[in-house]
Amino acid sequence: MSEEITDFGEDGGGYDAEDWARLTPFTGRIATLDDVQAKVAVFALNDTADPRVIAMDLPQPVIWWEEGGEQAAVAVQAESHLGPEGDEMDVLGLILPDGGAAVALLEDCDLVDAADPVWRKLVEDAIDPGAATD
Repeated sequence: MSEEITDFGEDGGGYDAEDWARLTPFTGRIATLDDVQAKVAVFALNDTADPRVIAMDLPQPVIWWEEGGEQAAVAVQAESHLGPEGDEMDVLGLILPDGGAAVALLEDCDLVDAADPVWRKLVEDAIDPGAATD
């Protein structure tokens, strides 16, 4: 499960390795479509059962393993849902360094410390693609 969303927040929502902690998390309840449309939540799932907020400190730096490889992100939303066949899905709302947003399964992300050199390099490369070739 991954879905990229663009234009999250008035300032574009982008960040670097030093100011990521300013991102506002969505916590305390399950997000609704109204929350997503108001740009205070990244995603809202319907047609699931037993939705619950995942207890974790947010915002949280992560390395997201997607089809194109590893990518730096910051988790700002975390929910657990049961799918139609009873399978549990732990879902994260992610903000990318360029300000885009994405939805990913927790199992596709590594929670890291903001000092993690791989995460910091991925953030740097995302906001300055020329740095990736230097």
